[in-house]
This record gives sequence, C-alpha cells and structure tokens, in this order.
Amino acid sequence: MEGTSAAEGGRLGDDLSFLIARANALSISAANAVLKPLDLNVRSYALLALVAGEDPAPTQREIAAFLRLDPSQVVGLVDALEGRGLIERLPDPRDRRARTVTATAAGRTLAGEARAAALEAERTLHPTLTPSERETLIALLRRVAFAD
Repeated sequence: MEGTSAAEGGRLGDDLSFLIARANALSISAANAVLKPLDLNVRSYALLALVAGEDPAPTQREIAAFLRLDPSQVVGLVDALEGRGLIERLPDPRDRRARTVTATAAGRTLAGEARAAALEAERTLHPTLTPSERETLIALLRRVAFAD
C-alpha cells in the first residue's frame, strides 16, 4: 500500500465508516501518547472529563451508556481512578440504591491538564484543518455520534 492512499481512488476512500474508524484510530493513538505521562488513556480520560464537568454527577450506569462501554469496563476504570484519588463514588440523591461518580479537586485539575494535552495532540494530528473546518467537522461528528 506504500505510495497509495485510499483517497487516490481506492474503494475505502469513499467509505464513511472506514474513514471514521481510521480517523478514530489515529486520534486514539495520538491522544494515548500525550495522556500516558499523566497515567491516563483515552477511556480513563473520557470518564474523568465526563465526571469533572457533569452536574448532576452521573451514575456508573449513565457513564457506561454515554461512553458506550460495558458496565464492567466502567467499574474497572472507576476503581482505578478512585484508587488514585481522582474521583469518588457518592450516594445518588435521585436514587438511594445507586451511586454517582464525581471528580475530586485533584481529578478536576488533572482533567484540565489532560484536556490541554489532548487538544495539542489534536492540533498536531490535524494541522491542515482550518479553525472553520475543525468547527464543521466537530458539528458533523456530533450529529453522527449523538443521533440517538
């Protein structure tokens, strides 16, 4: 495949699902590289960022649904982040049987640092996008990602 790109006429160059998957793989790789020094990866960062900014705090079930992860994966992520003092489980005022997940002060600080690192990785990965193109791409992906 050296010297040939899908955009040069290969069938995959017009396959939206392939293009989204390839762009996702490139983005995950770049993000994981910049998040590694913070002892995070894309999944743990997504969970931390989500709980650092949500009000009311989401339950683990809500986190799993939003991130499209199996609940058992969320339990592992929550356990790891809680063990580092970045998040905490609290009783859910809406349902006393459930527990919400919220970021600690240290978690909110780290979420901010991770966001800055992820944005820098994004700028490095997509240097040819103009600010307007970036906004358009975000709007289109938001429509696709949250169509349900």
